[in-house]
Formats: sequence, structure tokens, C-alpha cells
Amino acid sequence: MTTVHDLRRVDDEAFQQLLDRNAVWQRMVAVGDRLPDLPLLEADLGPIHLDRLLDTGPVVLMFVRFAGSADCEAALRAYRKSLLPELTRLDAHLVAVSPQAPARLAAVKHREELDFFVASDPRHVLIDALNIGFSSPGADRVLGTRRSVLPFASVVVADRAGVVRFADIRANWSDPVPAAEIVQTVASMS
Repeated sequence: MTTVHDLRRVDDEAFQQLLDRNAVWQRMVAVGDRLPDLPLLEADLGPIHLDRLLDTGPVVLMFVRFAGSADCEAALRAYRKSLLPELTRLDAHLVAVSPQAPARLAAVKHREELDFFVASDPRHVLIDALNIGFSSPGADRVLGTRRSVLPFASVVVADRAGVVRFADIRANWSDPVPAAEIVQTVASMS
């Protein structure tokens, strides 16, 4: 049986191989790119559309691997506490995105009392559009989607026009993007 620890080791190895082999950074989402208008499945609400969120404020997309990942869940809790109040004050939306099935994400959303959007990208369409995914054999069982693509630990901030103003992609969530950097970017757009 594949454990979360096994997936983390495989994920880190896969990430390093991609860096070494493909110069993957050059193809990932970057400042100045446009955020694609793709629907996501919010764990409680069903389909949500990024363009509709952008109509009412900037969007901060936080890409996490799956519920059950200790680092990802710690980042969700930390951002709920330190980032969400500031984003709310700035009329910005926080959306956690994972390729995991919506029902599995709903469990972590309720357990951790996350009062922001927690959305599924089960076919990893947005993850692929931003070029922040990688193949992780065995992840399909954890994700519950029959797919084995996970996102790198990423935060993407888009202004109301859908232009990416901040993009930070990392190997894993053990060292998350500081909330202050994200808040500073959003505040500069007002």
C-alpha cells in the first residue's frame, strides 16, 4: 500500500528529475501571463469559475497536493490564520486547488474549518494550463480520480483583469510562501 510518506519521497524525486531533465521552470506560469478561465469544483459549492471570482476582486490560487498531506494541511491552516483575514480586507479571494476528488477535499475543508474556497481540479486542466504539474505514480489512489498528476507547491496571484502578478513554485510545502509576500502583492494592486 502506498503511504503519504512514500508519495512525498517519490514527489521530491520526480520534481528533481524534471528540473534536471527539462528546464521545467521556463515553462511554468510567470508574472505577466493570463490566468485561464477554467471551472473548478468547489468542495461544497460545486462548479466555480475563475472569471466570475475576478469580477469581484483579485484571486490567490494556492495549489496543494491532497488532503492527508501533512505539509499541505499545515499550509492551509497557516493561510487560514495569517493570509485569509488580510485578503478579505483587500476584497481578494483565496482558493486552494488540488487534483483530489471534491468529496475528499470536503473532508479536510470541514475538519480544518477552512472558510475559503477549496476546489478540485480532478482532470488537472488548470494545473496543466499553468504547467505546474508532474506525474506521480500511485497518486491516483490518494486522489480518487484515476489520475496521477500532482501540482508543485504553488501560489499564483492574478489581478481583476486575470493577469498574473505573482507566481511562486516550490518543490514542496515544507517551506510555504510567506503570507506577507502574497498580501504585499495583492495590496499593490489596489
